Amino acid sequence: MHILLVASAFNSLTQRVQAELRDHGHCVAVQLAHEEDPVREAVRRERPDLVVAPYLKTAIPRDVWSVHTCLVVHPGPVGDRGPSSLDWAVHEGAERWGVTVLQANAEMDAGDVWASATCPLPPVGKSDLYRNEISDAAVEAVLLAVGRFASGTYTPAPQASGSGCRPLFRQPLRRIDWGSDSTATVVRKLRAADSRPGVLDELLGGEWFLHGGHPESRLSGRPGDVVATRDGAICRATTDGAVWIPELRPRRAPGGPATFKLPATSALAGRLSAVPERPAPLHRTGDDDTWSEIGYREKAETGFLSFSFRNGAMSTEQCRRLLRAYRFACSRPTSVLVVGGGRDFFSNGIHLNVIEAAADPGAESWANINAMDDLVEAVLTTTDRLVVAALAGNAAAGGVMLALAADEVWCRAGAVFNPHYRLMGLYGSEYWTYTLPRRVGAAAADRLMRDALPVGSAAAHRLGLVDRVIPCAPQSFDSEVGALATRLAALPATQSRIHAKKEERDRVDLAPYREAELVRMHRIFADPHHPYHGLRRAFVRKERPASATAVPQPPFPRG
Repeated sequence: MHILLVASAFNSLTQRVQAELRDHGHCVAVQLAHEEDPVREAVRRERPDLVVAPYLKTAIPRDVWSVHTCLVVHPGPVGDRGPSSLDWAVHEGAERWGVTVLQANAEMDAGDVWASATCPLPPVGKSDLYRNEISDAAVEAVLLAVGRFASGTYTPAPQASGSGCRPLFRQPLRRIDWGSDSTATVVRKLRAADSRPGVLDELLGGEWFLHGGHPESRLSGRPGDVVATRDGAICRATTDGAVWIPELRPRRAPGGPATFKLPATSALAGRLSAVPERPAPLHRTGDDDTWSEIGYREKAETGFLSFSFRNGAMSTEQCRRLLRAYRFACSRPTSVLVVGGGRDFFSNGIHLNVIEAAADPGAESWANINAMDDLVEAVLTTTDRLVVAALAGNAAAGGVMLALAADEVWCRAGAVFNPHYRLMGLYGSEYWTYTLPRRVGAAAADRLMRDALPVGSAAAHRLGLVDRVIPCAPQSFDSEVGALATRLAALPATQSRIHAKKEERDRVDLAPYREAELVRMHRIFADPHHPYHGLRRAFVRKERPASATAVPQPPFPRG
């Protein structure tokens, strides 16, 4: 079928639904629905068999849904209604949730049900759940609904009358009372607001939205005080412990420009001179569960270097810290090193928010891309062990190229790859001109860069971007990777592969690839009028760029 996706943003779920539908043989177009008219125009232009709305904050026009079947994805079980479904679920500590695909009509979330799916809700942030458990359930429900529609024989079920619509989850409900709220309560409030809208709070003379929350049991202090910093995060004391908060966003001043999230210590620069830095041990022994962005552990002859950066973005400093950790991991007596694991994002490349906040964004862009290149080079030139990139979640741009530097790439089924830079106006670096054609061939590499479309895990496997797709729940990915990596290390052929890898690396001069890429990137960063700077600014501040709202698409067959 020819399916038109209508979405308020080309977010992670929209990208995954597009990729999954294409993998199932459908022709898919995407229209961003900032206003009603572009939706009408897209329907007239595309003449779709079906309209699907994976993520929509505005109503589909009546003259569209009354003529075309329009299926809306709601991140809640059948009967749940309202714009803050997942916020309420996390806030109330729900252990299971669901996704409903319903037909658009005159009343929000009240249409007939075409399909639904349920999922667990582990104790993590709302945005993490949305990209993982909710995304899995949404794809299951969308594929079922599309199949039912294509059959022409299915009759959707009306929802029970009288079900109420939950109200918008506003800031008064999110407010933290530092004098009485426990660590568990504070973490739950923070997780229910992650990554939007955050929890509004007062801190060190300013008003901030707090983003992200991780419990801390070993540090304490006067409730509300900042008692430590680590990896760019601040640690605030609660009544019975403390909580790590990685990011802050200043409250927008009336009439002022849009604000954006930054690492908490960067946002509070100059106000934390009396607060101690409390680094966590890199090498974990199993009894230290304190939060940090990077950790290392070992099992037999396998090392596991895990990292989790907010939204997958990697600043200059984060790249340098990860490189130091990588070098430590390479000093250990292992034959296999797994990089990644855990759950959620692998990496999305350079940190556009930190760059935007810099006094000289061009110079910071240059420093960040060189730090990424240093990290990728270290992986590419590791010749004394096999390196496995384990992608629990999505990856984009330089994050994809970081993964491709490894000897094997494993991903969880449902991960989405964006192996291109074009939509941010960049040529790209991270040795992509070497690793991408080596993986998929020159023609496919050119097509991936030119089309700038998301690639699902199944297509990534067919193309050769990944070597293994692991079908498992998000919570199980780490253990599945651990078992597979341990078996890989024990294989007799592994030592032969390591020897052959060293011989191949000795024959390849990587320097020209980096030099040629960076020449083009430097021109972009040094030119204040290059589109990259405007696209970056619009992306960071959640503004519409000057370009058209339609997502680039390949031509679709008709008939």
